[in-house]
This record gives sequence, structure tokens and C-alpha cells, in this order.
Amino acid sequence: MKILLTGASGFVGSHILDSLRIRGVATAIILRPDSNRRLIESHLSHVTVRTGSLSDPESLGAAMQDVTHVIHCAGCTKALRVSEFYEVNQTGTRHVVEAVNRQGERIQRLVHISSLAAGGPASQARPACEDDPPHPVSEYGRSKLAGEEEVRSACKPDYVILRPPAAYGPRDTGFLPLFKAVKKHVLPRFGGGRQQLSLVFAKDLAEAAVTCLTHPAAAGKTFYTASPEVMTALALADEIAHQMGTWTLPLPLPTAALWPLCRLQEAVSRLTGKPNLLSRQKYAELRAPGWVCDPSRLRRELGFVCAVTLRNGITETLAWYQQQGWL
Repeated sequence: MKILLTGASGFVGSHILDSLRIRGVATAIILRPDSNRRLIESHLSHVTVRTGSLSDPESLGAAMQDVTHVIHCAGCTKALRVSEFYEVNQTGTRHVVEAVNRQGERIQRLVHISSLAAGGPASQARPACEDDPPHPVSEYGRSKLAGEEEVRSACKPDYVILRPPAAYGPRDTGFLPLFKAVKKHVLPRFGGGRQQLSLVFAKDLAEAAVTCLTHPAAAGKTFYTASPEVMTALALADEIAHQMGTWTLPLPLPTAALWPLCRLQEAVSRLTGKPNLLSRQKYAELRAPGWVCDPSRLRRELGFVCAVTLRNGITETLAWYQQQGWL
């Protein structure tokens, strides 16, 4: 068995690469010439590095020349233009599927990393399930759903689709601003902090992806990949403050204030040329009452549970940030 991993240099991809290397699985990765390799530097001498991108179908085909399984983790989570979400998350996935199909029967399975955003928001009272009709509320979510449809409609070998919620853990930059705010004694409360959340520790998500490479019961299925815990945004911030041993002052950010904040950040992003998670596209996700999914199918059919608790996950994440000087 030999794996091709896309998105290896990113946050989640680097953890998937860790999991593959720990198991001693032969692995190839495809990187753009300008990819930042700092998160995977220690692995580069032990894997096959191939140059290419999702926008270059020929390079994808060349990268798959001797592999038997593919994990497609590369994706776009923030963009200056809406079209960028679709160029990467839909068209890029189409190119991966087409390259997989060109390999004949040698490639046995494609594991595609999607997002809870493709399914849409849901509450703890009625968590998102795999059989629910999808209702994404952002262009990011719609682009991830479009990527899933590329896989379902065209992939000839077996495939598995994973829909994780927000992932956190060592190396993550998405939740880092919250840790930094708490260190400065500020406790942000978007919409009162009542938004209900499913989360997944990055190492759990990586283990799930690797498990799905060969598990016979996974073929052709979609799985929400999350911790069974459900928490509020406020509970998440409180846990961070508790573990940092610091006092905080609440900073209420009512839902009505989110729209101008997102507009302002979007304007800044255009001026600097650097996309940010906060944008008008993100507003619809931030104002949703919850992002909760039911991961029981993963446990029931594959025997896999994302077992890292929020408390333990925050402990490991905080320690890593401090060791690396990020906090």
C-alpha cells in the first residue's frame, strides 16, 4: 500500500501525515513549489515529495503513478474572492477524481475530507446526520458540498467522505486568536457565547482518515467525524481561560455587531491581499444557532470514536503553543 496525500503541509494534513508515518505507511505528498513546509519538515526525508497542484491535472496524474490509495485533504477555507472556494474545493476535487480514475484499478480508495459546513448548521436538539438533506449557508459550505458531489458522481474506485466540524489542536492558527485574547484577559462572547458546537481534535480526525483507507465498511459512505461532546462557544473560551490560569473580562459581541466586523475585516483583507476567516461569507456561519453533528455512524459502523475530550485537547494545544512561542 502507498498513499498519496494532498494538503500535507496544512494543519490537518500535517496530522494525517504524522499518523501515516507512525504506522510506517509508504506515503507520497504533492506540494506546490511555494508551499510552506515548516509543519512537516521532519517528514520530508521519509516520504516521496512530488511537485504539483490541484489546478494542474497533469501533475496530479504524475503524483499518483505508483500509489494505491489517496487522501484528499487540500482545500480552501478562506479566500479573497468567492470563486476561489469553488476553484479549489470543487474544481480541484474534480481534478483529483479524474486523476484517480485515469489510474485504472490500481487505486483502491479515495478518502475525501469535506466539512460539516457542507451539511449546514444544526443544534444539539437535532444534530446533523449523514442522511439529512444538506443546507449549507455559506459559499465555503456550498463549495465543499459541490466537491462532495464531484466524488459521489464520478469516482470509479471506492470512496469515503468525512465531514469534520471545526478542528483544533497543535499547529492550528484558527483558534489561536482566542487563546491570545484570553491571555490578554479578554473573553470574547459572540452572540452571547450561546452557539452550540461540535469540535474535533486534529489527531482524532487524522486517525479517522487513516482508518477509512482500508476499513471495508466505510466504502461509499459519508461520516460526520467529531467528538461526541457538545459545548457552547462560551464553554470553550472558559476552558481555555481555566487552563491558562488567568482572569478574563467578558467582551460581548452581539450578533448585530458581527456584520460590520466581517465587512471591516473583508475590506482589510482586500487592502492587504491576505484572506481572513472573518468575511461576509463567514457571517452566515457565525450567526447560526449551532454547528452540531452526530458522529454515531462512525462509531456504529467502523467502531471508531473521536475520543480526545475538550479538556485534554485544550491541554495539549496550549502546551504546544507555549512550547513553540506562539503564546
